[in-house]
Amino acid sequence: MIEPLAELLDLYDHSAPLEQAWTIPAPWYLDARFSVLERDRVFARNWIAVGRMDQVAAPGQYFTVEIAGEPLVVVRGSDGQLCAFYNVCRHHAAAVMTAPCGKAEHLRCPYHGWTYGLDGSLKGAPEFAGVSNFERSENGLIPVRVAAWEQFVFVTLSEDAPPLETFLGDLPARVAPLGLSNIHFFERRSYTLACNWKVYVDNYLDGGYHVPHLHKGLNSVLDYKEYTIENSAHYCLQSSPMVASGEHVDVSATRTGDRAYYYWLYPNFMVNIYQGVMDTNLVLPLAPDRCLVQFDFYFADVSEAAREHNAESVAVSDRIQDEDVGICESVQRGLGSRAYGAGRLSVRREAGEHLFHRLLAGDLRRGTGVTTE
Repeated sequence: MIEPLAELLDLYDHSAPLEQAWTIPAPWYLDARFSVLERDRVFARNWIAVGRMDQVAAPGQYFTVEIAGEPLVVVRGSDGQLCAFYNVCRHHAAAVMTAPCGKAEHLRCPYHGWTYGLDGSLKGAPEFAGVSNFERSENGLIPVRVAAWEQFVFVTLSEDAPPLETFLGDLPARVAPLGLSNIHFFERRSYTLACNWKVYVDNYLDGGYHVPHLHKGLNSVLDYKEYTIENSAHYCLQSSPMVASGEHVDVSATRTGDRAYYYWLYPNFMVNIYQGVMDTNLVLPLAPDRCLVQFDFYFADVSEAAREHNAESVAVSDRIQDEDVGICESVQRGLGSRAYGAGRLSVRREAGEHLFHRLLAGDLRRGTGVTTE
């Protein structure tokens, strides 16, 4: 018998304080109905990171993405303004821009040649003479709210979402002293994991709990006992002093500085910062048991002379990611076992995970009533 969705939502008490809290229950990771609910109430209603400012630095530069099942195009306008639109032609719904990224003078649909300006306005509709009651001004691309913070581009499909600066709260002020504008994009790597997207976020937010057991190399340069967790309204900062270590030379050579900073922004964006090094993780759901994680790597020095060192840093990250992939996929398998329903949270370590679950539960319950079918 399939349990009504409302009853599954009621399995989690989002009001419980951390010392009394349980994790969200296993069905939230397994039931396809939650994927639909998350698409509409999480990914379509919040600010979601979609790309980098360097991808749209000059007029005409664009990139395409899909968020909450919606195809989007982000472009720098001729006037220098950052714009975003549904990447859906107003004629017969074909994708207007089909490449992942590029530079164009106009946005032209390959199906029937409808052409739009970089501001989304309809410029050309071939062979449309004689069509009654057709207003070109009313048939431009449908805009999407877009904004930027530091090097990151965000969009929201919601007209009701607060401005990005409100959503971020004091995050920009806290990050500003770290000088992220002096760190430059190096490369992107993508990983497909056989787990729910929330499993990956949980793993990131466990306050370093798994680091001594799973990431021996990373653990060698972090002062685990001094690892801290701080929650804000929509983000969590996990941070640790760095220590000198000769145990894992490749890690100690590429993870340096006084302190490591690990920022998570609800629902699915992470920013990891060391001295002269940054990587971001964007976690995107693909199916109830599959997600895509995009890693963008940044360095203070991206010259040819620094390429070998930067490549070694990426290789270290790859090994850490491989360790996370294995454990996240193991968790996904375990969530389907009749032996598991939900778990308790460490007060010392898992405050960030508790924040994530409460924000998620709040979004899933917000709005119109939940269908019980």
